[in-house]
Amino acid sequence: MPAIKVYYNSACPVCKAGIEGQQCALRKDGDVQVEWLDVHANPQLTSELGADIEAVRERLHVVGADGGLRVGSDAFAVLYAANPRRRWLGRLLTRPVFRQISALAYDLFARGLYRWNRALRHW
Repeated sequence: MPAIKVYYNSACPVCKAGIEGQQCALRKDGDVQVEWLDVHANPQLTSELGADIEAVRERLHVVGADGGLRVGSDAFAVLYAANPRRRWLGRLLTRPVFRQISALAYDLFARGLYRWNRALRHW
């Protein structure tokens, strides 16, 4: 069973490119199994999270090895922590000041990206 489950939206070109980059990095350098779950292709997957499809389209959702759900920049921290070369970034994103700044930046970017995708009718 995979240690990490990543729920993402492949209909968003920016999100898809980001996930492909993470997949490539973890294939090369990762030491953990990851299950990549595309909610655009399989919207019913959101029921595993108890989340609305639009919430998962807007922000990355990750269930970590501990079974805890992380969303947004916290989700990226889990992915970075799983990669030996990026582990330092995962730790940095969990530090109080950096966590607050990255959460704010991620939320602003995610909200704008979500609106852009909706306007272009990517789903």
